Order: sequence, then C-alpha cells, then structure tokens
Amino acid sequence: MKHSLPLHPKRHSAFDQLGFAATVDALVNQTQELYMADDVPWVVGYSGGKDSTAVLQIVWLALSGLTDEQHHKPVHVISTDTLVENPVVSAWVTHSLDVMQASAAQSNLPITPHRLTPAVTDTFWVNLIGRGYPAPRPKFRWCTERLKIKPSNGFIREMVKSHGEAILVLGTRKAESSGRSHRMTELEARRVRDLLSPNSSLPNCLVYSPIEDWSNDDVWTFLMQVSNPWGYSNKELLTMYQGASPDGECPLVVDANTPSCGDSRFGCWTCTLVDKDKSMAAMIQNDEEKEWMLPLLDLRNALDVPDDRHLRDFRRMNGSVQLFHGKPIPGPYTQTSREEWLRRLLQAQAFIHAEGPEYVRSLELITLAELEEIRRIWVVEKHEFEDRLPSIYKAAMGEPYSGGPLDEHLPLGPEMIETLREVAGDDRLHFELVRELLDVEQRYRSQARRAGLFDSLERALRRGFYDDEDDATQRAQQRKAMMDRTVNDIGDEPDPLDIADGYVRPAEVSR
Repeated sequence: MKHSLPLHPKRHSAFDQLGFAATVDALVNQTQELYMADDVPWVVGYSGGKDSTAVLQIVWLALSGLTDEQHHKPVHVISTDTLVENPVVSAWVTHSLDVMQASAAQSNLPITPHRLTPAVTDTFWVNLIGRGYPAPRPKFRWCTERLKIKPSNGFIREMVKSHGEAILVLGTRKAESSGRSHRMTELEARRVRDLLSPNSSLPNCLVYSPIEDWSNDDVWTFLMQVSNPWGYSNKELLTMYQGASPDGECPLVVDANTPSCGDSRFGCWTCTLVDKDKSMAAMIQNDEEKEWMLPLLDLRNALDVPDDRHLRDFRRMNGSVQLFHGKPIPGPYTQTSREEWLRRLLQAQAFIHAEGPEYVRSLELITLAELEEIRRIWVVEKHEFEDRLPSIYKAAMGEPYSGGPLDEHLPLGPEMIETLREVAGDDRLHFELVRELLDVEQRYRSQARRAGLFDSLERALRRGFYDDEDDATQRAQQRKAMMDRTVNDIGDEPDPLDIADGYVRPAEVSR
C-alpha cells in the first residue's frame, strides 16, 4: 500500500535571491544612501516589538557605518505609551529607551529616543472613568485616536513645522495582512522619491519601510542572527513573544538552540476590540511569576460584556434620549458604574503592590494626574459634588489620597448630600436633578454677570425631568411620531408635547 506525503511549497523569503548576509548588507547600504541624500530629519516608530526592533537595528547599523561628519541630521525614535500597555511590554520598552539613549550617546550617534504619552485629558481612564465613555467597540473606537495617533502625530507635525518635511521610518510589512499589503502597494505607485511613499494623513511626510517585503520568519531570522546594536537582548524579546503564545511554543526554528515565534501581538491590556487578550492570558498560563496580572485580566473581561445597558445611562452624553428599534441608545456609564470601575482598578493596583514581584511593586495603573482630572470632571462637569474619589482611593489603596484640595466651593456638604439622597430614595433621576440645580445656582451666585444661568438651568431640567427610563422612552417615541407626521397631518395647532419639550412656542394671542 502506497502512502503519499503532503508536499508544502517552500515559503518565500526576502533572503532567497542574495542570501542572508548580502541582503542585510544591501539594505544597510540603501538606508545609508537614503539618510545622506538630504537634510530632512528622520522619525523612527518604535513599539519594542519585533518589526520595529528590526527596522531600528537596520537604521542603527547604517548610522554606525558612517563617519561623524556624515551624521548631518537627527534621527528621532518615538515610542508611544498609551499608559494602558501590557505592563510587561511597557517595562521592556521603557528600559529599552533608557539603554538606547545611553548607547547612542556613547557611540556618538545622532539618535534621540522619545517616550510619548497622551495628554491627561485623552487617557483611557479619564475618558472611561471620568467622562463615562463605554469600553471601546468596533463601531465606537474612541481610544486609538486619543491614545496612539494624537501623541505621535503631534510630535511629527512639530518636526514638519521646524524643518518643512519629515521622513518616517516604519516597520510596516505587506505580509502582516491583505489590507496592509493593499494600502502599501497603492502608496508605492505614488512615490515621489525612490523608496519613499507619501503619508495619507500627514502632509509633507514621506514613509520609508525597509522591511516591507520581509515575512514574519525573515524578521525573526534577522533578529536571532544579528545582535542588537544598542545592547538589548533580542533573545529576551523572543522569550517575551514565546510567553505570549497560548501553547508556549513558536512555529519556526532559526537555529539549533533557539525556537522562534509566530506573530503574537501585544497591545493595551484594557482592549475590548478583540474577543480575548490572548497574549496576557498566555503569559499568566506560561509563567507562575506573572499571576499578578490576573486582576488586570479580570477587569478587562468585566469591561467586555456583551450587553452593558445595566451599567450605562439611558440618556446620551448631552442628556438627550435617542431610540434604536424602539429602545433608548445607552449613553455613558452611570455614576455608580464609574465609581465601581475606579474601585476595581485601584484594588488591582493595591493587589499588585502587595502580592506582585519586586519589579512591579511600584506599578501605576492610573497616575495621580489622571485621578485629579477624573475628580475634576466628576465634581465640576458632572455636578457630583459628593467628591467621592478620595474616599474610594483610601478604601482601595489603604492610604490617604495624595491629591491636593479641590478648588471648588461645593454647595452642600457630605451630610446634606446624604440627606438629599435619603429624601430622594430610589429616585436616581430626581436626586441628580436637584443636585445639579443646586450646583448651577451655587456656581452663578458669586458672578457679577450671570449670562447663561437660565440655559444651564434649562439643560438640567431637560436632562432630569423624566420619571424613569420607561417615561423617557415613551416621550421619545411620541416625539418621534410627531416629527414623522407631515405638516398637513399636524394642522394649525402645535402638539402639546412639542410645546412642553420646547420644540415650538405657542403663538401669541393678539389683543
């Protein structure tokens, strides 16, 4: 009996034509020529992952092969820390930047690393816990722009403003996905200089992608065979990727001793745009020392619930009620939910400080600046002048809150707030309405000119005059029915509901 063995075609490699050493040498020479061709500064994107590490190594090798006189323009290495990166990866990247800076100075290379972070008003926790934005979803992906794009684009625009142009050196590869390959191929056709593609979102920026034709295996082959020139360990990077693989193994063997990894991906540990955080789960599974990350995984999974209506207000951020298939579209997290998210986050931080290994005992899951901004939003913008953040912090962390005093004259003290809550009972809407009205009155009391007072009072009343969610839904349905009617159907008299809601004013009776 004959058995036929399955034949698998050999994978294409960027090293097939010239061989490994000659291909790398040619790429380094090409990078040197491109660097010396003009005075436009370079900005290298560095995430600490395999692709960006490979690209930075090529740039570093290219600059190391030039003389000091040829180092005529700066190379900025930018790494964007969203402040919710996987803590293991974040610590790796931060330390790498420190080592990189010292090594560049010692080697007299024009390389300057920069760790970029989002503005405090744009951070993940300020938006989720402070403003009440729900956990990101594919159709409400509010995080990427604020956490990643704005910090890096802001830096690049400053480069363009100072020098007129900038060249971005990125580790993008066509093999990453069919979508990435299609976009890169499209931009290739619009190249204005050899090897430089335009950037679709940043004017006066050109993109150099030296490893665009490399496969995943090519990247690991390069990293395992070429030592990291700034003194970091590529084998530790490999170990980190290996630890993030669910089976703890990797598909490609690049030498006799060290297994390589596939395409494990790291990102924000809070990310709810994926079904599961496989990399963090694998790290915990493969290494008992990383079990301190369990509270983070639990919190991430709690954020990623299929239906979170019970956690969110039935009104949108501006207080309006909008319907979808006859039901209100849920708005921001309620006060109770936001306080609970903060409590769980701080409890996770306290657990890590107490139970984690020494190197994470000072880990900050949320910064003091973020806490201060959340506190301001709660008290000033949301009129929650119970000012509960300090007490939540003390209960969760076991130590007093270190933030400064709140520079606001609050209309009621804690005792009066509790009395108001008792009087309102379970009627959350009317409690919030009275609290906001009192806060508005207090804020305008000391102003010599009180322009906007009535608008503020009207907004509060519009947001809080409903009896409950059912009442709000019924009114919204009736309002929609009236708005859908034609002018002829309505007749001469306006609908009483429209008058009550302020959509129309009754005609003045002539005398």
